[in-house]
This record gives sequence, C-alpha cells and structure tokens, in this order.
Amino acid sequence: MKGYRLCILRHGRTKANEEGIYIGKTDYPLSEEGKRQLKEIYESHEYPKVEKVYSSPLERAVQSAEILFPDREITEVDDLREVDFGVFEGLRAEELINLDSYKKWLKGGLDNPPPNGESLRNMMVRCYTALNGIILDMMHEDITSAGIMTHSGILMNMMSCFGLPKYKPMEFACPVGHGYEVLVTAQMWQQGYAFEILGKVPDYSAVGYNDAGEALFEYDEDYSGD
Repeated sequence: MKGYRLCILRHGRTKANEEGIYIGKTDYPLSEEGKRQLKEIYESHEYPKVEKVYSSPLERAVQSAEILFPDREITEVDDLREVDFGVFEGLRAEELINLDSYKKWLKGGLDNPPPNGESLRNMMVRCYTALNGIILDMMHEDITSAGIMTHSGILMNMMSCFGLPKYKPMEFACPVGHGYEVLVTAQMWQQGYAFEILGKVPDYSAVGYNDAGEALFEYDEDYSGD
C-alpha cells in the first residue's frame, strides 16, 4: 500500500519570540536573527526531499518554508495558523500573572480559551482539518512526500493527537527549524486518523540534541505561542 511522508516543522524565530510575548494570530515576520539561524541550519543539515510544501499563511511560516525548501511550491493552508490568544496577544506573562482570567486559562482544559481567544478543542479540530486536506491533496496530486511548515502549538498537538506511538504534546517540543517526519497510508488515516512517527528532522547532530537524539535543554511549559 502506498505511503505518504510528511515532514512537519516549526518555523523560525520572530522579534516577538525574542521578547517573550504571546503571539498566535498576530502576523509577525521572521527576525533577522531568525532568518540567519534557519539559513545556518539549512546549510549544515539535511532535510527530507519533498515535492511540495504546505504552510501556515502567517508570514513567519511562509518565510521559513522559503528558506528551508527553496524552489518548492508552497501552498498556504489557513488551518495551520497558530492558536488565537485573544486579549493575551502581544503581552508578556509578567504583565498577565495577576489577572484572574489568565490564572483560569493556565489551568488548562479543552474548553478553556483565553478571553476572546481560541479553545484547545477548536485548535485540535483545525489540526485534523488541515491534515485531512493535505493528505487528500497529496493523494489527488500523486505526491508521496511533502513538508508542513507550522507553529509550535500546532506541531505539538498535531503530533500528540494523531501520531503513533502516543506522547503528550510537550514531549514533541523542538527547536526552530526542526520537527518530525511521519508516514501515513490511506488505510491508517481512513480507519484511525493516525500516522506513524518515523523520527526527528533534520538529523540528530543539530544544535539542541545529542547523538542519541535526546534534547540537551528543557522547554518552558508556560507556552506563549510561536
């Protein structure tokens, strides 16, 4: 049975990331340092060869796709955009820490969105919609390998929801320009909405991992968007 490979990646850094503010729907471009970092990773590491790239429409993702997959067709997929943080957009955690609405949101839950923002449940539905559309398009176009350029929150939840074996979202946290390669067949997707996780990309020698592919640093679980 034919298999379809997807390389799901986190885009590069923006000024907002560097300043530690919440960004989701806000359309920040890559910072100059973010561009430099991605170009360095591209030049020193090997990414899977893909025939087409599907990207979040936000500028930081499209720019990242252009750097890591030059000369490849890029199709923007609206449902790959980052979660909407509502009234928390553009603010730092220290500016929000005393707000009751912020404390409530930090408790988590599928139906506990930020004020005027998006719930985790809705984001997970978007992850399914995006993946389903991408897989169907690959089948229709007879494409067997593609890249997905998206955001940290989308990547982590997409991997946790649909990836096999199963892990918690934060266990899929990864550096910018990095991600995972997965394999899906028509049967796997139609019967179980699942894909097989093949491994991390690019190779394990990348900054942030040791030779065993183990993270050399810890991630802050107070996720502020990407």
